Amino acid sequence: MKRVVIFGNSGSGKSTLAKHLAKEHKLQHLDLDDIAWRSPGVRKDISESIKALRSFTAEHGEWVIEGCYGSLITEAASTATEMIFLNPGVETCQENCRSRPWESHKYQSKEEQDSNLEMLLNWVADYETRTDEFSLSAHRRIFDTYPGTKRELLSNPETLRETD
Repeated sequence: MKRVVIFGNSGSGKSTLAKHLAKEHKLQHLDLDDIAWRSPGVRKDISESIKALRSFTAEHGEWVIEGCYGSLITEAASTATEMIFLNPGVETCQENCRSRPWESHKYQSKEEQDSNLEMLLNWVADYETRTDEFSLSAHRRIFDTYPGTKRELLSNPETLRETD
């Protein structure tokens, strides 16, 4: 059984790595954004998101789940066989955000996506100083207390090497 949870800052490479692992190991893939939001800017109640997450993990024996939501990562980790913390640093995450291709499943157009870029870059820059569930401190706590197999990847090239 392969059940992998991947987390880190926005732009850290979570989706890229998750898609690669899903294809390589024939895993079901869940982007936590899909169960965390009711509509743009409006979060679902955490209990609703946890219910959806539990439904996904119950339905699929092998999976890869990725996101930045500490509460949902903690829930997914309870049944994961492996944890991967992507921590390439703020500058790398910002570079990745700038070069991100159009995410048609999230935005109507590349222009709409790019209109949020400045906000996203500021969000990424605050990763090391925030104290919410999306912060480096929250992610570090989750990683450090996870008792199972885990890896922390510190750069894009390392991420690619680890999954080749």
